[in-house]
Amino acid sequence: MQRRVYLSLLLCGTALGLAACGFALRRAPEFSFKTLFSPLAETSPLGVELKRSLESGGNVRVIGDVLQKEKADVILEVLSDQREKTVVGLTAAGQVREFQLRIRFKFRLRTPQGLELIPDTEILQQRDISFNETVILAKEAEEGLLYRDMQSDIVQQIMRRLATVKTSAAKAPPA
Repeated sequence: MQRRVYLSLLLCGTALGLAACGFALRRAPEFSFKTLFSPLAETSPLGVELKRSLESGGNVRVIGDVLQKEKADVILEVLSDQREKTVVGLTAAGQVREFQLRIRFKFRLRTPQGLELIPDTEILQQRDISFNETVILAKEAEEGLLYRDMQSDIVQQIMRRLATVKTSAAKAPPA
């Protein structure tokens, strides 16, 4: 009985300590805009995931139709979305031993009036992957998983950067 009381007090003390230090679970970001225009390509896996994250987690309506571009609160311009794979290690016989996988995503955010909210920003993710030609199918699957992981990291970084934007100052016309 006494042990149960002690354990309850310990758990309550831990919970109060975490609450007092400002600890909170990560929530969906809150944006200062409700509509975002971006011609995100349907063939870009990163673009599809970003659009899905904005619409579901961020409660932002993504407009892809150029005719409705002026109805958007902000415009996300995708300057580049590249996947790269380079050889970084060779054996003495000249066979590939290691690759480096990269995703580069460059974008900027502005208002329909032309006020720049986020200047040209490039996010780069890279991972190294060993290569063995005897297990090529497994290495292809691992490569796909690494690209998906990098893509998710980039989408989360973009979401955090978009959440920091304040559009109240963006309503004013550019000087």
